[in-house]
Amino acid sequence: MKTKAAVLWGLHQKWEVEEVELDGPKEAEVLVKLTASGLCHSDDHLVTGDMPMQLPVVGGHEGAGVVVDVGPGVTDVAAGDSVVLSFIPACGRCDPCSRGMSNLCVLGAAIIAGPQLDGTFRFHAIGQGLGQMCVLGTFSEYTVVPVASVIKVDPGTALDTAALVGCGVTTGYGSAVRTGEVRDGDTAVVMGVGGIGINAVQGARIAGARAVVALDPIEYKRTRSLEFGATHTAATVEEAQALVSDLTHGAMADVCVVSTDSAEGEYVAQALSLVGKRGRVVMTAIPHPTDTSVDMSLFDLTLYEKQVRGSLFGSSNPRHDIPRMLELYQAGKLKLNELITREYTLEEINQGYADMHAGVNLRGLIRY
Repeated sequence: MKTKAAVLWGLHQKWEVEEVELDGPKEAEVLVKLTASGLCHSDDHLVTGDMPMQLPVVGGHEGAGVVVDVGPGVTDVAAGDSVVLSFIPACGRCDPCSRGMSNLCVLGAAIIAGPQLDGTFRFHAIGQGLGQMCVLGTFSEYTVVPVASVIKVDPGTALDTAALVGCGVTTGYGSAVRTGEVRDGDTAVVMGVGGIGINAVQGARIAGARAVVALDPIEYKRTRSLEFGATHTAATVEEAQALVSDLTHGAMADVCVVSTDSAEGEYVAQALSLVGKRGRVVMTAIPHPTDTSVDMSLFDLTLYEKQVRGSLFGSSNPRHDIPRMLELYQAGKLKLNELITREYTLEEINQGYADMHAGVNLRGLIRY
């Protein structure tokens, strides 16, 4: 079949929206008609090369839609089912999955490879295969994905807002609640309040943090963070240090989530300066792939038992936590509609990313 998709043909190029060929689903695969796709910063990392992937590629990894067809062996979902796509495929059988760490499923190795799990392509244009971001490719009206990436949700679920829990919401929430283990009465700092960080703010609030400090140089994001649960804001690390010290009588924060546009080595030391004894620094931002050095005080790690923790998908288990996010939304505890600053057509994708870089969006959304 033919479908319209946004393709990245080379580094530092614009997304090109064009008609491409899409094969039908093979063994253990599902054809999905997308309702919406979030404009996540991770797809922009493909453009800059900070997330290395074989190009060309159909972008997008934060989507929801309706199943159109299924391949051989698929019994979990059927045509007509509403689904959210998880950017981490989870087989449910490997060692990490069996230990409750399905965000680290062995299938996850394929998410930046390009082809599908069997090593072949479903999208094609001008005689060559097109990869799929995180084996999804949600910057397309239709896509074929592994059933391991498909999460069935209740009929009637608002799929435009549900698309956001496929990555940004669950990653941000989980960074605070699961990786960071924010508890009732804690003080939390979120460094970088974009599409991930704003949901770390929400997660800290829902977990019962008594103080949530949103740290971001952009005034719009600091102001918006107050709607999602931030109790205080700061524009600089120095400002945050003084604020957190005052709030905690010098004890400093329990958790600092680093959710900046990219992870820089210097941010680790800055985050460690914001947490106190046995404080937890959660690195959820994507780093530059060639960076191997970070700034930190080993003195702090040993004498104060401070910790630095990596976080992929917020240490969440897609099949459990994606529906859980939607339950929190239905209960009025988690904000989704308010995250969407502006909607775009697929043809407006480059404008959407320009707005993201300008700091005027919490989350842009492509609606099909």
